[in-house]
Amino acid sequence: MAIGLVGRKCGMTRIFTDAGESVPVTVVEVLPNRVTQVKTVDNDGYAAVQVTYGNRRPQLLTKSAAGHFAKAKVEPGLGLVEFRVGEKDKAELKAGSELKVDLFSEGQVVDVTGVTIGKGYAGVMKRHNFGGHHATHGVSLSHRTPGSIGQRQTPGRVFPGKRMSGHMGVVRRTVENLRIVGVDGPRNLLLIRGAVPGAEGGEVIVRASVKASRRAGRKVLAPSKAAAAPKAAAAPKPAQPKPAAAPKPAKK
Repeated sequence: MAIGLVGRKCGMTRIFTDAGESVPVTVVEVLPNRVTQVKTVDNDGYAAVQVTYGNRRPQLLTKSAAGHFAKAKVEPGLGLVEFRVGEKDKAELKAGSELKVDLFSEGQVVDVTGVTIGKGYAGVMKRHNFGGHHATHGVSLSHRTPGSIGQRQTPGRVFPGKRMSGHMGVVRRTVENLRIVGVDGPRNLLLIRGAVPGAEGGEVIVRASVKASRRAGRKVLAPSKAAAAPKAAAAPKPAQPKPAAAPKPAKK
């Protein structure tokens, strides 16, 4: 199923395998996501499932948002997130139903999206991994500076997108191909191997891995001719008798 879940990053810990190997994992709390709307191609132009998560006081909602939640007969949530789905997945869900952590299984590969931690104002070496200048040969007070940022009178300006110092972090990022090593249904927890973007308590979106699903759907290549089984040797043809040579004429 292509539908994902919206959860909250609780932090990192580690678990031990049966062989004694230490595995670093990120704990994501995924409370039941409530379906608020099922969009169709006929009505909306595309097929998607809209879900909400968490709880919000009704007095903080606008009238349009309150009417949207009332129409779906679900409690108001903190926000709305959509997941594109196919016709098969869409038929299994209806407005008012819930999606829980059992949507994923142990060993499944997922993509996790979140907002990175803010780092404040940072220089080019920290923000863009610049190498910096020499620490010798007369270089002073410019070891971590970016260097030249423009050209001469033509064009006479700095092009947009130039890598310079500035605000670092607080951007939406996705970490791909992370594996789920544990699913705790009673406590609504997902244990994901590795680190995911965002600070503790931040919102994260867990989806099934796009690349893993594409790899699984690829066709298996046909074996090469060299690897094919050798054919049975053909039976030898019977030897045919050679025609008799004509007699030579006698010498006089």
